[in-house]
Amino acid sequence: MVMTNEDSLTAGLTGSKTIISGYGSAFYQRDFNKQVSTATLERAVLFVGHQFSDKISVFTELELENAKVEGGVASAGEIAMEQAFLKFNLSPRQYLIAGLFVPRIGILNENHLPVNFNGVERPIVEQLIIPATWRELGVAFYGSLNRLPVNYSLALMNGLNSANFEHGSGIREGRAEGSEALANNLAVTASLQYLWKDFKFQVSGYAGGTVGLSPHGADSLGLNSGAFGTPLYLAEADLQYAKKGIGIKVLGSYIWYPEADKINAAYANNIATGMYGAYAEFGYDWLYPQHKKAQFITFIRGEILNLNASVPEPPKAIYDGTEKQAHIIAGISYLPLPNVVIKADVRLLHTGPQNPDLVINPAPNAMPYKQNNQFLNIGIGYSF
Repeated sequence: MVMTNEDSLTAGLTGSKTIISGYGSAFYQRDFNKQVSTATLERAVLFVGHQFSDKISVFTELELENAKVEGGVASAGEIAMEQAFLKFNLSPRQYLIAGLFVPRIGILNENHLPVNFNGVERPIVEQLIIPATWRELGVAFYGSLNRLPVNYSLALMNGLNSANFEHGSGIREGRAEGSEALANNLAVTASLQYLWKDFKFQVSGYAGGTVGLSPHGADSLGLNSGAFGTPLYLAEADLQYAKKGIGIKVLGSYIWYPEADKINAAYANNIATGMYGAYAEFGYDWLYPQHKKAQFITFIRGEILNLNASVPEPPKAIYDGTEKQAHIIAGISYLPLPNVVIKADVRLLHTGPQNPDLVINPAPNAMPYKQNNQFLNIGIGYSF
């Protein structure tokens, strides 16, 4: 990972007590089916951290998405805190954090700087199955073993809000992100990392309630309340390999939501009981071993996901073939410096067929659905 000022404060390597850091990205995308091109300043993030003592620090990240937010006007922009937590060093190998933080789930959630991943877009699986950047309010404990190259984490945080789940985006819209989170329901996450030679292996998991209503409010909708009522479970495993310019990443994740039928009956959001996603990526740095000065990486990544791998019986849910997807992304990342990247890629998309029962405006009023599409992406990114 690129060493930024934020990383330096995390590792306790800086002599300064207050650190300013940040990252950002912008991109151009061409959607060939829609024949539409868009360009946006995707995000600009400002990090400010302060070391109160050798035991206690504070970390904050303020993010602006899509360049601007206009009061009272519908806008794609957002201003949000990405992280805001206190860190308490318990020992050289253990620490505790409390506040708004990103749990250790998947590859991208913790390591989401644009210079740290290939492709202009973040992996689709880590947008829709693991909804990175996923942050919630809570407390977390991190540590590593003395005699084995093993890292671990355990966290308690507020749960998801199932009323906000949307068909087509998995559990992503159920995140509170620190904004008036319903805390009647809770969630626990845990991870285990093992480092061996040039490999890093990880497994992580999430289990939490998805109904934050009062017992009376939940009962009136036929839902189970409580800390872990109407639960959702997520499991993830991944590996990373890096040696002599070769980089390999493999990740798989599955969501099990056994009471999705009750949520659909209450909110009519057509959510599945099972969702999965996986990807594999191979990259090669053609400038290795000069990567301390510059990198030129070519890569290819294949992704599969299904946001309705299993669905409740009708009429509690309707299967949507368009949510079964395969993506192939191939492109380049040029880093003239370790903290600056210029990216370009092509993404090929194939989906399952559209379900006529979900079509509100059929052809010829609307264009016929196409199961194949192509996207051209060009972007820049930085971190400091």
